Amino acid sequence: MENPNPYSGLVFCADCGKPLVLHRAHTMDESKNNFACSTYKQYGKESCSAHYIRESQLAAVILDDLKRVTHFARQDEVLFAECINRKNTADTRKEITALQKELELMRKRDLELTTLFKRLYEDNVLGRIPDEHYRTLSNEYAAEQKALRERMPKAEARMEKLKNSLTSVDRFIEKAKKYTNLTELTPELLRMFIAKVVVGEKAKKYSRTAPQDIWIHYRDIGMLNDVKEEFDIPSMEVFYGMDDEMMFDDELPAAI
Repeated sequence: MENPNPYSGLVFCADCGKPLVLHRAHTMDESKNNFACSTYKQYGKESCSAHYIRESQLAAVILDDLKRVTHFARQDEVLFAECINRKNTADTRKEITALQKELELMRKRDLELTTLFKRLYEDNVLGRIPDEHYRTLSNEYAAEQKALRERMPKAEARMEKLKNSLTSVDRFIEKAKKYTNLTELTPELLRMFIAKVVVGEKAKKYSRTAPQDIWIHYRDIGMLNDVKEEFDIPSMEVFYGMDDEMMFDDELPAAI
């Protein structure tokens, strides 16, 4: 296709966690462009289900919610920031605490392994343990320490990112002020506001009338489910039109 997929890396399956792939073709009417789970497309219904949703329907849901959220961000900045910070602070602090404990344990174990290496070497030199035993234990300790030293920087980076995220609500509000007339969901808007979109399976597979859950994760502020009542933001439960009960065969995502 001439135009790249604007949703690339943003839309995921709620069940297997893999990306949804956008199905479109020159021979197909644009209104029938649709998403389906990549696991389902590749491995079939034994591995996952289709999680089918039309591109136009997903775009409408995202745009509608984006309008609502940015409107509230502009309408009452103080309340918006208070609610988002309260939600994010509780979740983030919990994860930061868990990471701190994990890092402390990893650092402690790293020091223990260094001490064990030293003792092991001395015992081998003094003939207290045979060479074969020394090599076996030495290799085990070395592998464990290598894994620890690979994990620690990642945990530290994650903790730093979480600490920075506690003040990111202001960035979202500034963006909301800049984009006051949202009439179309453009690639620019997607990349600026959306971190990821998670699509659930319909309550009744392939039905046009069955509800389908969609979870929108915004950049800087995360999900808004916990504060939707305070902001009067409805849950992302999507209902399809009542025109047809089932999709036509040519609209169904292919599966092996």
